[in-house]
Amino acid sequence: MTAVTLGPEGTYSHRAAEAVDESVAFRESVTAIVEAVESGEFERGVIAIENSIEGSVTESLDALANSEVAVVREIVTPIRHALLAQTDSFDRIESHTQALAQCRGYLNDHYPDADREAVASTARGVAHAREDPAVAAIGHPANAGDDLQVLAEDIQDSSSNSTRFFVIAGPNDATDAGGKSSFVVYPNTDYPGLLLELLEPFANRDVNLTRVESRPSGERLGDYVFHVDISAGLYEDRTQAALDDIRAIAEDGWVKELGSYDVETVV
Repeated sequence: MTAVTLGPEGTYSHRAAEAVDESVAFRESVTAIVEAVESGEFERGVIAIENSIEGSVTESLDALANSEVAVVREIVTPIRHALLAQTDSFDRIESHTQALAQCRGYLNDHYPDADREAVASTARGVAHAREDPAVAAIGHPANAGDDLQVLAEDIQDSSSNSTRFFVIAGPNDATDAGGKSSFVVYPNTDYPGLLLELLEPFANRDVNLTRVESRPSGERLGDYVFHVDISAGLYEDRTQAALDDIRAIAEDGWVKELGSYDVETVV
């Protein structure tokens, strides 16, 4: 079973995907990964969903809301950023936009005059650094190889920096079993107290909400889709009772159950 994730080889997504299967294929965007799983081209995909410093990956949230896939597993990966270059004489630093943001303080303190350029992935920045001595990259220190020097390690602004990845599958592989669950709610309405009404069914049943986030629906200005993670399985009566209340509130919209899953940490 080949897992598909964000390429090229050497990204943090690649490291997470190797925990799913030794065989890993690559796509250039999260949307392309989700589409490849939804179409049945691949059985599993791995997408970043949230970073402990920079927050949620909005492309992942939107792709999950707009497709028919299931979340079957969560992988948490500690992020170790290093500054990689051929020499210490460079004038541009390239990496994924999230990596640049996660190292903002270090870069401001040590390389305030270097240009910063966001590229598709950390691995893409590393590849450019191998080709051009004027470019430095931010990536995992193991990506240095023989061509690059590790000029500094652990340059992320927080020592607790980590990223959550969702392992996605086709909708038929969704399961109700697991310690966490995710779903998406589109109420298709708006009135004072709506968000409170959407949250109360869980509080009333002692279900812990671990993440609530809104994203524009794309239908009209001020109209939102809500992404919710809870510390409970969909198999539990309290979860289904809460979701029954949510469906009644969102009767003019929809509720999408992404599935239940367990969490593991991959170093």
